[in-house]
Amino acid sequence: MAIVPALDLRMPQDDEPHHNHAPANIEAEQALLGALLYDNAVFERLGDNLQARHFFEPFHGRLYGAIETSIRKGQLAEPILIAEQFARDPAFEELGGLRYLANLVDRAPPSTHAPDYARAIYDLALRRDLIRIGQEIATGAQTTDGETSARDQIEAAEQQLYALAETGSVSQGFVPFADALHGAVAMAAEAHARDGGLAGLSTGLIDLDQKIGGLHPSDLVILAARPSMGKTSLACNIAFDVARNFAWEPRPDGTRKTVSGGVVAFFSLEMSAEQLAMRLLAEASGVSGDRLRKGEIDAMEFGRVRDAALEIQEAPLYIDATGGLSLAKLTARARRLKRTTGLDLIMVDYLQLVTIGSGSSDNRVQEVSAITQGLKALAKELSVPVIALSQLSRQVENREDKRPQLSDLRESGSIEQDADMVMFIYRESYYLSRTEPREGTEEHFKWQEQMDQVRGLAEIVIGKQRHGPIGTVKLSFHEDLTKFGNLARDGRYDPH
Repeated sequence: MAIVPALDLRMPQDDEPHHNHAPANIEAEQALLGALLYDNAVFERLGDNLQARHFFEPFHGRLYGAIETSIRKGQLAEPILIAEQFARDPAFEELGGLRYLANLVDRAPPSTHAPDYARAIYDLALRRDLIRIGQEIATGAQTTDGETSARDQIEAAEQQLYALAETGSVSQGFVPFADALHGAVAMAAEAHARDGGLAGLSTGLIDLDQKIGGLHPSDLVILAARPSMGKTSLACNIAFDVARNFAWEPRPDGTRKTVSGGVVAFFSLEMSAEQLAMRLLAEASGVSGDRLRKGEIDAMEFGRVRDAALEIQEAPLYIDATGGLSLAKLTARARRLKRTTGLDLIMVDYLQLVTIGSGSSDNRVQEVSAITQGLKALAKELSVPVIALSQLSRQVENREDKRPQLSDLRESGSIEQDADMVMFIYRESYYLSRTEPREGTEEHFKWQEQMDQVRGLAEIVIGKQRHGPIGTVKLSFHEDLTKFGNLARDGRYDPH
């Protein structure tokens, strides 16, 4: 029996206009499948883009999936063995059964052409998705029910186009457990290969990394504290360390794979880009930020500042200092940066300053809950960690022990539910410095001893962590440089 002609396999779909066939190339699908069945080694040259769902003919998709599964298991994928898997497949019998597979092999093209066929199949699949998305956008734009604004439709369209550009599929739907398991093993292998065994991005803080295993893709991390505790400082320290250590290597398909550090998007809704840059410059140069702003530095210090600026200016740290930024715009800008430059970490300073755009609710708790849910969805969509800073309520100040806890989160709502990790910053010296007794008294002498013990110390209280235990991590804090650092292990303090 001859191979079924392409025309026979391109019958219009139920939801497809009969006068306008979706773009497809059945001959290319047949040629690729024949090449794979003839020589399984061809599979290794196809790259990672092509998947079973990209085939136009449904049976071809199932056949490609069966070939891929056999090859990945180290088994031979040839017509007789593959045919056994489709013994009860009506489409297989309709096409001719084993004879159809044999004809694919008989007419297989040279194996060197297989990658070209794979690219053609993948490109046509993307075109079909583009046509469908365009039709959905046009239909949605004509709908004026008052419930969905034009901006919401733009946001939805951009999300679909981003997903298509990144994954080759707008909606992945169910994922076979074998695929999920493969991804988990790959993550474990990468963690094993890294120094320190981290499964995520390093924060640059050794004890914190040991406690949390680094920053994990798809995680929403809430970093909360009372004002002046150092939320923005710690966020800057982490963002700068990630960006400064960025290194990548090329993949076979020409894209870049991050091997160290990463590209960082810093959404600063409270401070200007220049203010953030001043903090980073102080940290990198070791010159007090306060003295930098006042111009109270000598020629030698200015030289250090200039050298530090030259050293760090190439760090892939992108700052968006738009005040009152809406969640939709933040999401769109993060997607765009991921697509054009790459993105490995998102910082949001801070959560309560993000808006939900038009139609804002009088219920602030519901608004903040919608924002945290949106940020969690963004972290999953882009597969990057999102660190969102958050304020704490004043009830902390009314307790004798002022170490923060989950119930102190302002407009908490679903913050602690949506977050994969919640971290608090606590500096005892901040509170103790505000209780200074009159000088010369015995109380002042005792107070000075206490200050000497806690000065330059900070605690990161981990109140929630999906991936590991809660607890406290002690860090150093240089107030002049607004810099958190690793605590010197001199036997006086427990690093964990």
